[in-house]
Amino acid sequence: MSSALDSFLDKWRERWPEWAFVERFVDEADRERSVAWFALLQEFDDILNASGDTTPQDAKLAWWGEELRSWEVQRSRHPLGRVLEPVRAPWAQLADALPSLIDARDPVADAVQARMRLAQYAAAAAAVEAAMFGSKPSPSAAEALTTQMLALRVQEQAASVPQAFSNEMEWDKALQAAWPSRVAGSRPRRVYAVLARGRQQARIRGGEYQPSPAGLLWRSWWAARG
Repeated sequence: MSSALDSFLDKWRERWPEWAFVERFVDEADRERSVAWFALLQEFDDILNASGDTTPQDAKLAWWGEELRSWEVQRSRHPLGRVLEPVRAPWAQLADALPSLIDARDPVADAVQARMRLAQYAAAAAAVEAAMFGSKPSPSAAEALTTQMLALRVQEQAASVPQAFSNEMEWDKALQAAWPSRVAGSRPRRVYAVLARGRQQARIRGGEYQPSPAGLLWRSWWAARG
């Protein structure tokens, strides 16, 4: 594995150190690919949640669109492509959806509009994820991905709270109510959602996120069962 690839994988692991406890519930053959895939999605989350002058992030998003289209014909430049590009997935569909993330930064009126802004991207990402891990693509899987993105967005960018909600706490609670403890989608997604949902629950409680290893293992095992 190259040092360049290591740096991208390690950046995601540093953000999600809990993954080291729960990755045992992901098939061994899928573990590196899972981290690479989630690292790629984190790149797009970071671009979505950028504030101020977003010109550099928008240019980066355009570059990623070109890169994903090259993955469609198995020609990659980015280190993550060494792990992800061999998978025969609808990369061009995901590339076509990336510009919608720019519009998704704009203020929204309510939860419905917040979800609609991410619908095209979430459907494309869920389709790639299904191809990557052999799960069935479904609207429920795309909806779960949308909820997780919105939960991360309110954590990273308070301005993302829809106008129908008076504060972050109300929006967090609404997202939690729409976020089942076991989501649809691939096993890596179901396990990852346990971690993301746990962080959001800690925000709602107003305390620091300090999951017990035993509780984390139990919830992840249960989610992994499908």
